[in-house]
Amino acid sequence: IFMPPLSAKYSQFVMPDHINVVGTLFGGQMIAWIDLAAAKVSHRFFKGADVDGAVTRAIEQVEFKEPVFLGDWVNFTASIIKSSTTSISIEVEAKAEGRKGKPRLACVARVVMVAVKKDDKGLYQKTPHGKTL
Repeated sequence: IFMPPLSAKYSQFVMPDHINVVGTLFGGQMIAWIDLAAAKVSHRFFKGADVDGAVTRAIEQVEFKEPVFLGDWVNFTASIIKSSTTSISIEVEAKAEGRKGKPRLACVARVVMVAVKKDDKGLYQKTPHGKTL
């Protein structure tokens, strides 16, 4: 039986301090929000695993497709697309929703998160998570 990939949703409202000099959402802000969306689905996926959490290993790909404007909502869907021994790969879609018109795909990204556990010296080390999709 095919199970759909685990996913999580996350939303942000675009405020004046998120805007760049050309009047659209600053790309770095979008990337930070993508990282939070990936962290949320990682948190859900690793519940029950013998890990202390997950950290961002890589943001492998980011494609900005449409501009995002002041006052838009950005709605993220983060889906786990692959589970490896110590990591998971996540696809994140960001859809911008303005006051007029339909939601539009603003950005897509792929993020790799790594499971970590604190060792006896108090340092976090990557660790097998024992979870599958």
